[in-house]
Amino acid sequence: MVDRRDIGSWLSGPPVDVDRDHYPGRSLGLPEQGPGSIAPFGRRIVALLVDGTICQVIAMGLFGYRQGVGGPAVFTPTLVFLALHLIMVATGGYTIGHRLLGLRVVRVDGGWAGPVAALKRTVLFALLIPVLIMDRDQRGLHDKLSGTVLVKQR
Repeated sequence: MVDRRDIGSWLSGPPVDVDRDHYPGRSLGLPEQGPGSIAPFGRRIVALLVDGTICQVIAMGLFGYRQGVGGPAVFTPTLVFLALHLIMVATGGYTIGHRLLGLRVVRVDGGWAGPVAALKRTVLFALLIPVLIMDRDQRGLHDKLSGTVLVKQR
């Protein structure tokens, strides 16, 4: 008997092999839920907003940055964000937003991220595009290239 798979067109898309046992982090040996599992997308976004707000306040308080002012000063909050990200991930494995939301950056083997991985991750984060490219395990390209993963701590 002929079924839809036999007469499907390019509109159907490529054939899909559904691995029903797959969950984000499985191929990395991480648990499906709980501490050590892949950080959910919602928590990542909230942590990013928290960090962005804190960096905006620091830029305004320490560097006199004002919103709406043009020129090179526009990049002050971004530079503060990148510096904060580099220092905090290199020393503690998390930013303030990560800490508040129970997230941590670790190496794929579960160890401390360290300064080299934090530097790679921060530089790639600054480029923005690697952050938007994610794999099946919900790891951004910036994490893949730096050998890190963002996991739940609690």
